[in-house]
Amino acid sequence: MANGSKTRTLSKESLASSFILPTPVTYRHNCMSAAVKRYRYLRRFLKFDQMDFEFAFWQMMYLFISPQKVYRNFQYRKQMKSQFARDDPAFLVLLIVWLFIASVGFTLVLGLSVMAFVRFLLYILFVDCITVGLCVATFLWFISNRYMLKPSTGQDVEWGYAFDVHLNAFFPPLLILHVIQLFFYDVFISRDWFISRFFGNSLWLISFAYYTYITFLGYSSLQILERTQILLAPVIPICLMFLLSLAFSWNINESIMNFYMYRVLSN
Repeated sequence: MANGSKTRTLSKESLASSFILPTPVTYRHNCMSAAVKRYRYLRRFLKFDQMDFEFAFWQMMYLFISPQKVYRNFQYRKQMKSQFARDDPAFLVLLIVWLFIASVGFTLVLGLSVMAFVRFLLYILFVDCITVGLCVATFLWFISNRYMLKPSTGQDVEWGYAFDVHLNAFFPPLLILHVIQLFFYDVFISRDWFISRFFGNSLWLISFAYYTYITFLGYSSLQILERTQILLAPVIPICLMFLLSLAFSWNINESIMNFYMYRVLSN
């Protein structure tokens, strides 16, 4: 009986270990390399019971009303865990849930089929969110480390933190353009009226302003950086584009909807 119990225990342990990611070759107990950070992050992706969804939801709420408080928490994490980037994937998981909800909304508004819904969901997840995020995060990570670092700091901006800043900045535009806008699209925004174009294009103006400001806050909160005000520069062309769209009667929402319908969903 004892041998049978021991065999069952070993089989359970071997089964559990099969679902655990292997330890990276660069792992050291006293060293937090980039590989170790990725390893710990990906391991937690498999353990929903260890994710703090309540805190992630709190961050999402404050990204709308007071994003400075969100980045204050990143400073605490640096002091406690020696890294700015999130070590809990709960925020990304909730963001994927919101992307799913947004895709359902677009499906209902545009009358999409099930397969079109799947293609749309995959597009906004892997292209709009992840691919664009990889490009923006890598660009700003390079610029900040190359041109904004204070001399003799002995630190640099983590790429993971740069991607976290993108995810933070991406969330408010996601809700504004892919959720809130849908309630007004058919009955108001799609109409060929000036007030409709003004309202719809204003949503894009607010969304881009949110993205720019939250990105700026993300880098300006790092004491190792200087001259971060340059990250607010995109606000000028954004406002100019908004005025030009009104002057030339360009309904941005109509163009984006047509893009999704005829370039993304028709393939």
